[in-house]
Amino acid sequence: MHLSAPPIPPLPAHQLFVFLLQAGLLVLLAVVCGRLAVRLRMPAVAGELCVGILLGPTVLGSALPAASEWLLPRDAGQFHLLDAVGQIGVLLLVGITGMEMDMALVRRRGTTALGVGIGGLVLPFGLGFAVGWAAPESLRPDGADPLVFALFVGVALSVSALPVIAKILTDMQLVHRDVGQLTLAAGMLDDVVGWILLSVVSAMAVGGAGGAGLVLPLLATALVLAVTFGVLRPLVNRVMKAAEHTTDTASVVGAATAFVLLSAAATHALGLEAMFGAFLAGMLISSGPRALRARLAPLRTVVLAVFAPLFFATAGLRLELDALADPTTLAAGVVLLLVAVVGKVAGVFAGARAVGVGTWESVALGGALNARGVIQLVIAAAGLRIGVLNATSYTIVVLVAIVTSLMAPPVLRWSMRRVEHTAEEELRLRDRSVLDWKPAGQSPDAHV
Repeated sequence: MHLSAPPIPPLPAHQLFVFLLQAGLLVLLAVVCGRLAVRLRMPAVAGELCVGILLGPTVLGSALPAASEWLLPRDAGQFHLLDAVGQIGVLLLVGITGMEMDMALVRRRGTTALGVGIGGLVLPFGLGFAVGWAAPESLRPDGADPLVFALFVGVALSVSALPVIAKILTDMQLVHRDVGQLTLAAGMLDDVVGWILLSVVSAMAVGGAGGAGLVLPLLATALVLAVTFGVLRPLVNRVMKAAEHTTDTASVVGAATAFVLLSAAATHALGLEAMFGAFLAGMLISSGPRALRARLAPLRTVVLAVFAPLFFATAGLRLELDALADPTTLAAGVVLLLVAVVGKVAGVFAGARAVGVGTWESVALGGALNARGVIQLVIAAAGLRIGVLNATSYTIVVLVAIVTSLMAPPVLRWSMRRVEHTAEEELRLRDRSVLDWKPAGQSPDAHV
């Protein structure tokens, strides 16, 4: 006689209460601190990370350890509840980033953008790899492969953050300028290559850095790209064209969310980074009708207003700023920041000059593409999750992301004063469809 298994008991009442209290408090404080950061002319994400610092071991854990232990108990099961919600949020955030890709822009400025993008990838990656290889062992988790750690640092330093760049250019009214258009195109190329590299390095971290550990992720990446653009792209286009005539926004939002999460699950099942699948899903959605994509505004609003602040506040809980009191760690952080800035700015400058871009335009491109923002924060979280980063190196990478984002506007202001307007830029300024280009659904204080 077959006896059915006993039902799984529900979440204990106290555990559910603590989770709801944690989530509500983190979102509320993230919104408040994010708005405060914007008023201080800083990225909203800086304020949201401060929430985690205030409630984490750095402040609350040191000042009121008993209250910290009650609110944020050192229980893996309890913390994993926040992590699970944060993972959904970051996957949707990455998917939205993919949805904002304008491949027509990349094609229009293809050759020049390719030169700028390659320069902004190769030099930072090479310098980051060298610094990661020479980094002290205290920055690597126990048992972490030095080669994988060095590759991961190279990837973290080579990325640019398209949401950051688009927000800065929009705020500074530079989207219509040649520099703004070229920055967006090169940033899109950097994003695509960055997610591919992250996925390969993540797979190596799990499967090993040997021959099979490198070949299998590359083969899996090639398979994913072939299926995405050879099989799924025409299917998604047909579905989106058919859905264009529907008035049911809820169904469009639900289907897009499911597609992003299932794509993330597919790449994760292949041993690649789940965020790679989410980004590709967003890219496929971006190729659909603009009117249909506009209906995804509710998804963007919820993700940017709730899930993203919760993720960044949770990420801040893992920051241990007291680790910077150690001279070796502080020196490593300063070196990593200098390498990140010099590598990106010099690499972009060299790449831009090689394809005929002017001197001051090249400086402006380097300053803009140096902003890493949310993309590097997401990469840092991935590194911590797969065991490539420890708490100390995670803190350093997050701080580099914030500092480089704060550096971009002043560099752009300084360099763009020396760049004259062209007749083509004036015509583009009168074209409202270009002037108004910005990530749909973002408010003036959107995450950077």
